[in-house]
Amino acid sequence: MLYCPFQHSNRAMKIEDFQRRLASGLLLADGAMGSMLYELVGPQRCFEEVNATEAEAVFRVHKSYLDAGARLIETNSFGANRLKLAPLGLADRVVEFNHRAVKIAREAREAASGDVLIAGSIGPLGAARQVRRLEQSEVFEVFREQAAALEERGVDLFLLETFSDMEDLIAAVAAIRSFSRLPVIAQLTYSEEGTAFDGAHPDEAAKRLAALDVQAIGANCTIGPQSILPIARDLAAAANGLPISVMPNAGFPKRVGDRVVYPKSSPEYFAQFARQAAALGVRILGGCCGTTPEHVQAMAQAIRELDAHPAVRVAVEESLSARTESNTAARVAPALAREPESRLWRSLREGRFATSVEIDPPKGTSLDRIFEQIGRLVENGKVDAIDINSGTLARVGMDALLVAGALEARGVETIPHLTTRDMNIIGLQAALLGAWTVSGVRNILAITGDPPSLGDHPETSGVYEIDSIGLVQVLSRLNQGTDWAGKELGGRTNFTIGVALNPVSDDLDEEIRRFRAKIEAGAHFAMTQPLFEADQWHSFLDRFGGPPPVPVIVGIWPLASHRQAVRLNNEVPGIVIPDAVLKELEAAGNGARDAGFAIARRALEWARKDFAGAYLIPPFKRYEEVLELLD
Repeated sequence: MLYCPFQHSNRAMKIEDFQRRLASGLLLADGAMGSMLYELVGPQRCFEEVNATEAEAVFRVHKSYLDAGARLIETNSFGANRLKLAPLGLADRVVEFNHRAVKIAREAREAASGDVLIAGSIGPLGAARQVRRLEQSEVFEVFREQAAALEERGVDLFLLETFSDMEDLIAAVAAIRSFSRLPVIAQLTYSEEGTAFDGAHPDEAAKRLAALDVQAIGANCTIGPQSILPIARDLAAAANGLPISVMPNAGFPKRVGDRVVYPKSSPEYFAQFARQAAALGVRILGGCCGTTPEHVQAMAQAIRELDAHPAVRVAVEESLSARTESNTAARVAPALAREPESRLWRSLREGRFATSVEIDPPKGTSLDRIFEQIGRLVENGKVDAIDINSGTLARVGMDALLVAGALEARGVETIPHLTTRDMNIIGLQAALLGAWTVSGVRNILAITGDPPSLGDHPETSGVYEIDSIGLVQVLSRLNQGTDWAGKELGGRTNFTIGVALNPVSDDLDEEIRRFRAKIEAGAHFAMTQPLFEADQWHSFLDRFGGPPPVPVIVGIWPLASHRQAVRLNNEVPGIVIPDAVLKELEAAGNGARDAGFAIARRALEWARKDFAGAYLIPPFKRYEEVLELLD
């Protein structure tokens, strides 16, 4: 049967009540909320705010799904957590938005016929999770704050949906269970290849989720009806009797103008999907992005027909079983970790002091000067690599990865810097795959990047879907043969992954925390901000608690004048020039350049004792001048 009788009251729903309801028949949920609200109220900075500004529109969406036959509706609170609302200046309205979401859903239920359950919708933490590394205690509190607001206003259960990270989903369950005994449905989102974000297959995910105190597990979003069915089958096989929930998208979206549009999947297509899902034993069925009340109505009718004609259900089960067995894809064994293969990495591993020179890409379209100067740098054999800045201070220059490819074609080892400011995760991965395969780039320095407000285009905005820690994770995944979403690639990279380290940071505790996180994510080596005295490094080591577990390359900058040193010390983020160095340059007067190079030579001497290598920063882009330091 489609749903079983349950007389709702004001008392909190018990887990046993929910389990009896699922045991007696399939529970039909609603469909998309965001795309429906877009049609009613147009684009919004966040649809959770509509609970306060256009409550009637949210009510109409709920009512349309209830009229279509849904008996489980989700509150309009998917993104109503502190981290998602903070960039919009709405972090202080978490409780308000969640309370209003429940209130509107309850009003819709009161206007409906039959029994209806209200699920408090909780989504993942969004881009904030990638932009900075969050402590688990903070993640826990963010989820707890939202869940508490939802329960306080009267939801019947919680629906955790569209989670791509298993650890976040586990944290959300733990946050709920720290105060609540309401039922919980826990859903991950899967790729077309049938893997979760971390590469886990549905049966692996099911075993982990089944060990939690949840009442149903499932899959939603990202993929359409036919792609989600094999996942439902695998979840059911490994869930040890735990009910399964599936809520697919209408299909693949496309961008039209300034909006994302989903395909007009036919209601008949979703009716077929509902019959197949029911045959697999799915107990909670609904829709996600792009689905409409018409899709829900078609699913409701299909399930009623199956209940009325058992022979049809048997035929669907037999057909689906044969097709899914024949279409089961062979799993690709996880790639084993391997050592990077770059010449730079071999030097670092063998304990040979590596020397690099930092360059800025040209502002225009010609590389002739770069080729000429770099040629003179490397021909004497004292320079091992060239590291290439990427949009320093957010100023436009030729792409560092492309410049690196041009130099690699000439036999020059490169370390291009890659920032997360200018591309989203898709673009970053595409660029990296091209850099590895086409350009022969073998080393990458992962950085977050200076904000656009520093540069020539302050009116633009940065992407920053992830920060440098997330970029290290992206690189590590590519090295294992999968993309960020866990999809298998037709091969794998083997980048040597570098990260930035600022031993003289204003907030050294945070710098150390992030440095450790980068190492944990898979960094192979680090490059420091320019240092001018050995004490700067030794003070960092004392705070860090000993030598870092990865090789470190120190930045050395031969200063050209006292004026330059003062400007750098006061205006450039991350650079700290000790007073003794400033005084030495000031005392040198017209001989400040010679004094600056003498300071740099001393730095190079102690660097050979304390570091795995050094990168030299040429004064005013006169690259050949750094050769004076190597004589």
